[in-house]
Amino acid sequence: MINILNKSNFVFKDQLNKYEGKVRDVYTLNNNILVMIASDRISAFDVVMPKGITYKGQILNQIAVEMLNKTSDIVPNWLISNPDPNVSIGKKCNPIKVEMVVRGYLSGHAFREYNSGKREICGNKIQNGLKENDKFKFPIITPTTKADQGLHDQDINPTDIIKQKLLSKEDYDKINEISLSLYKRGSEIANKQGLILVDTKYEFGYDQNGTITLIDEIHTPDSSRYFYFDSYEELQEKGLKQKQLSKEFFREWLMLNNFRGLQNQLIPEINEDVISMVSKRYIELYEKLLGKRFLEPKNKNIIDRIQKNLTNYLV
Repeated sequence: MINILNKSNFVFKDQLNKYEGKVRDVYTLNNNILVMIASDRISAFDVVMPKGITYKGQILNQIAVEMLNKTSDIVPNWLISNPDPNVSIGKKCNPIKVEMVVRGYLSGHAFREYNSGKREICGNKIQNGLKENDKFKFPIITPTTKADQGLHDQDINPTDIIKQKLLSKEDYDKINEISLSLYKRGSEIANKQGLILVDTKYEFGYDQNGTITLIDEIHTPDSSRYFYFDSYEELQEKGLKQKQLSKEFFREWLMLNNFRGLQNQLIPEINEDVISMVSKRYIELYEKLLGKRFLEPKNKNIIDRIQKNLTNYLV
């Protein structure tokens, strides 16, 4: 389908290499320039699905661009321009091998650790008597190491980050402070839209001048967890499951169809009805999070559109 981008094979001027991630195709050019193409691929349980989802790449890219622009006063970021709905161009940075995961609530991985009996996560002491999705008195940061391809990220204590010389104490303290400021801003943006930013992750690097720089996407439903503000308290008091704004609905569909990414499990058929259902949910995510209507591009041939919008960069 021309309106679903599963793979890109562009050749850019001064191109040095291309890297295919789970969702993005990243082209490195001379002069430390990155061209990042957000494909419509979708992954779950560390498995990339055989079919893409209409508009998914555009939606995530446009959310990330808006969130980077809304936080650029807090920290410099990698983004230079957004010449196409699926494309971001920015400066290449030397990645810091630590992800900063900020948590305002006892959810997800943090709750699983807490539920197993742990009362300290990455140096944060957690009080007894909390329930899943309870709010922390203050947001906490649970850093993880950036794993090599195919491996899972691992929790790490800030003391060990400094001991292992992944970061100096001065730079860790800086990105710790920046991460909390970004989370505060993201929470304010979410609250205005009737949402709660539950947890999220930030990635940083050093630009060519050695300046700490925010890289990758931020505050998207693929990198963050959101709850609905108006129903949070009531659901929490009743011990009911929180209504989420994330791609969790797709994981739930896979689990209903007996797929959890385990060995020998078959990926269920992702037919046109499923693609349409998932696409509509992503559009709903976009409109709720940004508070504006999603506009379908006039030119739905994505490859053709990107080629026209990036003429100056292509061979």
